[in-house]
Amino acid sequence: MEPAVLHPSIVTVGAALRKALHALELTSPTPRLDAEVLLMHACGLDRSGLITRNEMAMTDEQQQRMDRLLDRRKRGEPVAYITGKREFWSMELNVSPATLIPRPETELLVEKALEHIPNDAAWTIADLGTGSGAIALALAKELPRCHVIATDHSSAALEVGKSNARKFGLTNIEFREGDWFVPLASEKLDLIVSNPPYIRARDPHLSQGDVRFEPAVALVSGADGLDAIQHIARHARTVLKPGGWLLFEHGWDQVVAVGELLRQYDYSDMVYHQDLAGHARVAACRR
Repeated sequence: MEPAVLHPSIVTVGAALRKALHALELTSPTPRLDAEVLLMHACGLDRSGLITRNEMAMTDEQQQRMDRLLDRRKRGEPVAYITGKREFWSMELNVSPATLIPRPETELLVEKALEHIPNDAAWTIADLGTGSGAIALALAKELPRCHVIATDHSSAALEVGKSNARKFGLTNIEFREGDWFVPLASEKLDLIVSNPPYIRARDPHLSQGDVRFEPAVALVSGADGLDAIQHIARHARTVLKPGGWLLFEHGWDQVVAVGELLRQYDYSDMVYHQDLAGHARVAACRR
C-alpha cells in the first residue's frame, strides 16, 4: 500500500517546529528550547511526543494557538508566563505575572537549607516572599514532618502558591499574607529561608530579558539592592529560636556587604555558598 501523502497545506509538528525556530532566532536567547516548549504547549505534547509525532498533522486550532504563542514570545514575554508553567525541584509549578519566575540557581538555596535540617525533624520553617511557593513547596515535599509557613505581601502571588500546594497534595504548608515578618509575629522558628529582592534600582539588566515582565517589587530593593536583606537580617532574630538558621539568596557581588550586615546584627556561623560559576550566592547564619 502506498504511504499516505499529506496535503501541501497541512502543517506537521516537525514543520511547525522549524518555522518557530526560524521565527525566534533573532529575538530569543534560547530559540530552540522556546520553540519546543511553545509547540508542546500548543499541541498538548510531552517531550517524547514531540519527537515521535514529528509527522503528525496539526489541527487548525493548534496552528492558530501556536501563532499566538509565537507572537507573544517575539514581543519578549517570558515563556513561563506564556505557558503558565515553570519547573523547579522536579515540580512543574504554576506561575503568573504576579510571581517571579523560579530559576534553577535558586535550587542551591533549597539544597543548603536541607543540609541544615535533619531528615526526621519536625521543624517550623518560614519562606519569606514566597511568590509561586517554589522554595516552600520544595522544602515541604522533602520534609513531610516539618511545618512550612509561606508568606507574601501579594494576595495574587499567594493564590498561585496555594494552587501549587493543591497540585502536589502538600498539606504541611500554609500561606499567610503580609509584609515580611508581620504574619510571623507569634511564631518561634527553627529556620527561615528567603529569595528576597536584591537588584539595585538603576541596574541596567532591569530593562533586558524576562525581568522586564516580572514584578519589580520582587526584584528591586533600593539604591544598593540591600534594603530587603537588611530588613530580614535585622528582624529575623525576633522570630528565630536560639540557634535557629537564616538562609537567603543574594547578588553575586554582594557577599562583602551581606557579611557586614550579618556581623552587625550579631549572627554566628556565617557561611557563603557558591553557585556553579563560583560566585557566593547563598548566605547561611545562625541566631
